[in-house]
Amino acid sequence: MAVEDTVTYYEPLLLLAGAVVAAPLFKRIGLGTILGYLAAGVAIGPVARLITDGRELLHVAELGVVFLLFIIGLELKPARLWQMRGEIFGLGLGQVVLTGFVLGLMALYGMGLSVAAATIVGFGLALSSTAFAMQTLEEEGALNTRYGQTSFSVLLLQDIAIAPLLLLVPLLAPGSEGAETISGTRFALALASVVALVAAGRYLLNPLFRIIANAGAKEAMIAAALLVVLGSATLLQIAGLSMALGAFIAGVMLAESSFRHELEANIEPFRGVLLGLFFMAVGLSLDLGVLAQNWLTIVLAVPVLMVVKAALIYGLCRLFGNGHTDALRVAMVLPQGGEFGFVLFTAASSAAIFPAATASLLIAVVTISMALTPLSVRLGERLTRGEVSEQMEEDFQGAGSDVLMIGFSRFGQIASQILLAGGTEVTIIDRSAERIRTVEKFGFRIYFGDGRRKEVLEAAGIRRAKIVAVCTNGRETTDYIVDLIRSEFPHVRLYVRSYDRVHTLSLKARGIDYEIRETFESGLMFGRRTLEALGASEASAADIAEDVRRRDEERLAIQAVEGSIYAGRDKMHVRPVAPEPLVRPTRESRRLDQSEPAAE
Repeated sequence: MAVEDTVTYYEPLLLLAGAVVAAPLFKRIGLGTILGYLAAGVAIGPVARLITDGRELLHVAELGVVFLLFIIGLELKPARLWQMRGEIFGLGLGQVVLTGFVLGLMALYGMGLSVAAATIVGFGLALSSTAFAMQTLEEEGALNTRYGQTSFSVLLLQDIAIAPLLLLVPLLAPGSEGAETISGTRFALALASVVALVAAGRYLLNPLFRIIANAGAKEAMIAAALLVVLGSATLLQIAGLSMALGAFIAGVMLAESSFRHELEANIEPFRGVLLGLFFMAVGLSLDLGVLAQNWLTIVLAVPVLMVVKAALIYGLCRLFGNGHTDALRVAMVLPQGGEFGFVLFTAASSAAIFPAATASLLIAVVTISMALTPLSVRLGERLTRGEVSEQMEEDFQGAGSDVLMIGFSRFGQIASQILLAGGTEVTIIDRSAERIRTVEKFGFRIYFGDGRRKEVLEAAGIRRAKIVAVCTNGRETTDYIVDLIRSEFPHVRLYVRSYDRVHTLSLKARGIDYEIRETFESGLMFGRRTLEALGASEASAADIAEDVRRRDEERLAIQAVEGSIYAGRDKMHVRPVAPEPLVRPTRESRRLDQSEPAAE
């Protein structure tokens, strides 16, 4: 291979190496992968000068945002999108208009810019980063929470707003004759493109994927998925709209398709790699010269931008009916500038609305505010620690029965059906106001309350309860509740949902009366039914499943006796349990080998 060919791969190798080293390192020390990618980009580009064309790379890396919006669209059916219209066109539009107006006034009087320049600056800084916000929400598992959906609604309107904001540039530029005609033409083109995309999604894409699936060519299905994402994004880009918006519309149109899961699986690897590349490109494009020349201005501008945006977003969220906690979390997720600001400021500079130096300064402010996003999110978590997303009045009138159930997610809902069918009354407490409103109409005795608080347990009738069923999701929450009840209400029998094998051993050391791993029984039943489908008799499959259950119980007892658990008075420390199969797979064996050691 020629030397020139080797040099061709120099930059991609550097980027891959930076991602492989920085992302796991920053994740491990608790700063998150986004800051890791940013740090890698800064180290490779502005510091070491190993890659100097960060802006060019940024244009390619923005495809990560496009793929991200497509996957989000796949998860969001049109009916759900219609339900969110109030937040999208109410809260989202209000955020862009109010924030743009306030920041524009600050730019007008604080920076001494012209009205045209201040308008572009204000509305450009009003936009937040879809990439940073959505990646952060995804890492936190918060996309489907109330504040996650609210954040997404605001971001979606911002993606829509980039089109009219770009149209403002020729209108505000010096000597903008004929701008109205251009704007009208672009508007018609944008509307026609959206209609064409919706029609294609409804009538063409499903037949296309069906033909490819019947052909059995997996690589063609991957190529078709990429074609749909990039094609829809490019169509709306030509019309002057956001590429991410085009991909999102295509995703929504395919949300009810039978090929949705396969499309998501095909796109996900590209999304992950390109989004990581986007964050690295932001770091690469940071101009240290601009930072050095304007460091004082930037040091003042970045916190002012983030505080003003956060305050306005918080106030608007409260105005639109969000609780304090949700409003604060949204404000802490969206205080930064966004990647569309790069596009808007560059276009304004090219149209001579303000000098190139001003554009570079604004881009530096936006970049640093994006880099600080993970820290603002952590601050939001700290400020809302111990609070619930939505508050309800704690009213325990009529509470108290033989069984007190703490946590009413899917696990608790299934368990409660058995108890109710057996004629047992169940008092349920849960921290999710939305879940309570959903299920209380069916007649459940469910109360809003936090099972980690002693006074809530008292009010819910724990002293009357014969059994407390702890069905909470998180391991840390479950452990806290178990320790509290064992300390304050030792007479109560505790039945607990455990997370995994190590958690099971930890709970046994706490002296609980019964535990079950949340997936153990369903896994046994799944394997048993699969065995029957392969020809085993029902009795034989049941015997095998029972034998696996017995072996697992024996192994749990052995691990406890061997000293896998060290019990302390306040904390339970569990030595890691190495995964080991109960039955080692062999081609010859079609039954359990009784000689194998029992383990998980």
